[in-house]
Amino acid sequence: MRGSKTMTVRELQDKIIKLKKETNTAILAHCYQAREICEIADFVGDSYKLSVDAKNIAEENILFCGVHFMAETAKMLSPQKRVFLSNRHAGCPMAEQMDREMISAVREMEPDRTVVAYINTTAALKTVCDVCVTSSSALRIVRALDTDKILFIPDCNLGDYIKRQCPEKDIKLLQGGCPTHARITPKEVLAAKEEHPDALFLVHPECTPKVVELADYVGSTTGIMDYAKKSDKKEFIIGTENSIVEHLQYDCPGKKFYPVSRDLVCHNMKLTTLPDIYNTLVSIGGGDGDAFEILMDDELIAQARKCIDEMIRLGG
Repeated sequence: MRGSKTMTVRELQDKIIKLKKETNTAILAHCYQAREICEIADFVGDSYKLSVDAKNIAEENILFCGVHFMAETAKMLSPQKRVFLSNRHAGCPMAEQMDREMISAVREMEPDRTVVAYINTTAALKTVCDVCVTSSSALRIVRALDTDKILFIPDCNLGDYIKRQCPEKDIKLLQGGCPTHARITPKEVLAAKEEHPDALFLVHPECTPKVVELADYVGSTTGIMDYAKKSDKKEFIIGTENSIVEHLQYDCPGKKFYPVSRDLVCHNMKLTTLPDIYNTLVSIGGGDGDAFEILMDDELIAQARKCIDEMIRLGG
C-alpha cells in the first residue's frame, strides 16, 4: 500500500473484494482470524471444512488466511492452482514438533500401527502417515479405521480425548500438542466458572485432560460455535482461541460469551492483517505488492495427499 492515503477498515475491505474478483482469487480464512478478515473471505471454517472447500474451488488462485500447513493442504488438494499464504511468517508450533525421520523410526519399531496424523503437521511428515484427522473428524475417523492399533500424532491432548472415547482401540501417543490450548489451567477454568456461575464451559480437545474434564461440551472450533448458537442457554465460557468469543458475540448478540483466559491467543493466526491480504492480491494482479506463494513438487504433493484424501473419504 505504498503511497496510498489513509484508509478505513471498510474502505480496505471494499478494495479487497474488488481485487479478488479481478484476480480470480478465492479467499479462505480460518475461524481464528480476526472478524474483519472473515467478513471478506469466501470460505470461513475450521481445518476440516477448509480442506473440503479447497478441493472444490472454481477460482484459479487461492489466498489462505491462516498458517502455513493449511496453505500447504490447499495446494495439495488443488495442485493445478496457485496458492498463497497471506503472511509468510504465520507458522504452527505444533506442526513443527515432529518430523518425517522421527515418525519413520517409530513405524519401524511398531510396523503394525496405523499412523493417524492431526492435520496440524507438515507436508513432509504427512508422507509417512496413513490418514489425517482434524479435531472435528478425529473421533469419527478413528472409529472407522479397520485396525485397533494406532499411533496418534502429534497432539497428545487431542489423542488422549480420542483414546478415552475409543477404549476398544490401542492408541499410542507421543508428547506434542498446541502450546496455546495447553496454556489453559484448571485454576483458570474454575475461576471463570465462579465469576460466571450460569455459563456453560465449551472446550477444545487440544486442551489438557484436566481442563477437558471440567467441560460441559467438548468439540472442535466449529462444534463449539454451533453448540453455542443452537443452545437455549444464554452464557458461555469459551475454551478455545479468543477470536471465537468475538465471532460468537457478533453472531449471537442476545447471548454472553467470556474467554476462559486472556492468554488464549494464537499469535501466528494474529499475524495476518487486511493489508497483508490487499498486498498479496495486488501482487497476484501484477502490481507492486508482496505475495508468498506455496510451491511444492509433484512427488511431495502425491505422497502427502494420500492421507488427506483418506481423511476426506472417511470423514465425509
